[in-house]
Amino acid sequence: MSQQLEKVKGLISLREKARIGGGQARIDAQHEKGKYTARERIAMLLDEGSFEEFDMFMLHRCTNFGMDKKQFLGDGVVTGYGTVNGRLVYVFAQDFTVNAGSLSETLALKICKIMDQAMKVGAPVIGLNDSGGARIQEGVNALAGYSEIFERNILASGVVPQISAILGPCAGGAVYSPALTDFTIMCKNTSYMFLTGPAVVEQVLGEKVTQEQLGGASVHASKSGVAHFACENEEEVIATIRELLSYIPQNNMEEPPYLPTEDPADRTEDSLNEIIPDSPNAPYDMYEVIGSIVDDGKFFEIHAEYAKNIIVGFARMGGSTVGIVANQPKVLAGVLDCNSSRKGARFVRFCDAFNIPILTLVDVPGFLPGTQQEYNGVILHGAKLLYAYGEATIPKVTVTLRKSYGGSHIVMSCKQLRGDINYAWPTANIAVMGSDGAVAVLYAKELKACASPEEAAELKEAKKKEYDDLFCNPYKAASYGYIDDVIEPRNTRFRVIRAFEMLSTKKLTNPAKKHDNLPL
Repeated sequence: MSQQLEKVKGLISLREKARIGGGQARIDAQHEKGKYTARERIAMLLDEGSFEEFDMFMLHRCTNFGMDKKQFLGDGVVTGYGTVNGRLVYVFAQDFTVNAGSLSETLALKICKIMDQAMKVGAPVIGLNDSGGARIQEGVNALAGYSEIFERNILASGVVPQISAILGPCAGGAVYSPALTDFTIMCKNTSYMFLTGPAVVEQVLGEKVTQEQLGGASVHASKSGVAHFACENEEEVIATIRELLSYIPQNNMEEPPYLPTEDPADRTEDSLNEIIPDSPNAPYDMYEVIGSIVDDGKFFEIHAEYAKNIIVGFARMGGSTVGIVANQPKVLAGVLDCNSSRKGARFVRFCDAFNIPILTLVDVPGFLPGTQQEYNGVILHGAKLLYAYGEATIPKVTVTLRKSYGGSHIVMSCKQLRGDINYAWPTANIAVMGSDGAVAVLYAKELKACASPEEAAELKEAKKKEYDDLFCNPYKAASYGYIDDVIEPRNTRFRVIRAFEMLSTKKLTNPAKKHDNLPL
């Protein structure tokens, strides 16, 4: 056998050794927990045969605490690039079978390398997280490694899409990288995220809590808003990532992917002409409106379990990706509050960063009142949504369906926040407030002077009708040009698609600045 052939066989042997990570016993232990290995996850995510791996032979450099005897090729993370539906992506998958996927200086270098490469070529970065945290044996070098990753998350933000999947432990400093990325997807029952674990919580606060209660997928998807998706299993996590990628561009210089559709642009939906209830306080389901106007009724929702009084997500209209932001009258009457404002603002800013036009569907009676909201900074959170719409330079089309009152009217992509096309249904009410509140303020003295409660009620009803006739319709706003047209609900799909087609060549830039100072 020639020396060259021996060396080739040696290479093949080393590759086989690297591919089994921490060994078959640890792979089996991973499977027993209902979890896949790092390489299995990458194989599920990427198109078959497309994965090109980097740094398979890298080793850590730590000799403390006997770590020189715990060497594994690749050192706890698998990195490289491949394609999803034929489009380039970079990926890293932490390998829990190697030192619990703990982050070493070397492991961080591997992740940083693919992030740097992704920035150079303009492709999304996908992180599959399953790690015990910082490698304690490496001390400050592990912390420096995390910091290097975080810096790249920050610099890549708004340049290339970043997606994080949490498929196991993610605690301490490790949580900040997913928090800095655009979308976080968690797996129920096998993943968790928190800064300090249950043991520390009990020691410091005396509070007994499980890992799932403290930082499980359902908690972060519904209560904290840290997770955008909570999936039932790893297969669903991977499918969610692949679907998400189908709506978004490769980078901030590209347009979103176009998908031809057989759904006619001029399709009408007669049911929309009767969807608004006669009673102004009766709810209806905004999902029915969305499903009626998007291509093939398909809507990919983001943050579905969090702040349900506002709906955000992606759809296609005329084959092109649009971001949709819509108030939901079925939940808290569609009011805005701290969480819904933050949820909406985050989504609008992502769409603006990546050239995705936004359709805003408005039915909002105002902001949620009360001390809890004020103490939690509803002013600042509402300002975030206002700021996001105001700075956005992408095409913006707004349709007001029913209520649009006061400050909430302003923050939901009104004309003065550079809304490009603002339509309204004939059922729209655009005013400072509803007639009940307005009459109580405008005619307080007259109502107080009434001789009897019956007389006051009669006066109040007459003044309410007068106010409704004047303001509780879209025509007053249209008379000032704040509404571009009042449209028949059944034609909403066609009018919106036509508007976005007209706006496809829109060019708008903001004043030159180092960066903005978003109200945080």
